[in-house]
Amino acid sequence: MSGAVSNTTRIGWIGTGVMGHSMCGHLLAEGYRTTIYSRTREKAAGLLERGATWADSPGAVAQSSDVVFTMVGFPADVRAVYFEPDGILAGARQGAVLVDMTTTEPTLAREIEAAARKAGASAVDAPVSGGDVGARNRALSIMIGGEPEAVDAVMPLLQILGRNIVHQGSPGAGQHTKMCNQIVIAGTMIGVCESLLYAHRAGLDTERMLQSIRSGAAACWTLENLAPRVMKGDFEPGFIVEHFIKDMGIALAEAQRMGIALPGLALVHQLYLAVQAQGHGRRGTQALMLALEHISNIRR
Repeated sequence: MSGAVSNTTRIGWIGTGVMGHSMCGHLLAEGYRTTIYSRTREKAAGLLERGATWADSPGAVAQSSDVVFTMVGFPADVRAVYFEPDGILAGARQGAVLVDMTTTEPTLAREIEAAARKAGASAVDAPVSGGDVGARNRALSIMIGGEPEAVDAVMPLLQILGRNIVHQGSPGAGQHTKMCNQIVIAGTMIGVCESLLYAHRAGLDTERMLQSIRSGAAACWTLENLAPRVMKGDFEPGFIVEHFIKDMGIALAEAQRMGIALPGLALVHQLYLAVQAQGHGRRGTQALMLALEHISNIRR
């Protein structure tokens, strides 16, 4: 893409799930001409009704776009949409910028960036944190890896999607930063769920308990946003258990490669595998509470 983003910049968007649908919608609302693709066309229906154009493959999206965003599920999905014969790299225009906002492997981010350069394009890894709430409210934290020129080119678009946007360094650095984020979330999630479990068994009024602890040293996003959902028995996904298991697995693999031990993360990873084994893999990450209740023989 030559120069900065303008009102004539053509956007491509691939992946219209829980977060991607809202994020793409914000770009549409700003008037950008947008071409979209999703494995399940029904998930894109609302965006098509708002004026987006459908494409039949990731490559077709790339052919029509100056900037292509991807927000899919797993590293295998990322690899497919970029590298398959009808993928983004096959259709990418000279000078295009490819922005992967999926949480995936740092090594894959670097591989995509190198392949993009060979194709005459550039690539940025820009995973996000903030879940469905952040996506809806344009309040995501965006962690960026990539060459400065490419990052600067797409920054006006990223500023539509998030509030805390930091260029972390070279290609792959955004994904490494997201692993740091997920390690913290794993620790806070088990802390919040065990706190609620303890309060229940101790006979406390959990609302009143939260009134005391949510503004002290225990304050965190998980306590503020997910604890109320747990208390209501609301386990619908803002971020899906299966995807969190994937993220923790990436972080543990990277930790092993770097020769460091992360025993806390390993424990939470095992507990989430139990959540998945109990049939809750497509529920929100707050469903960790269900596995902990099962262990303690507490029934709702």
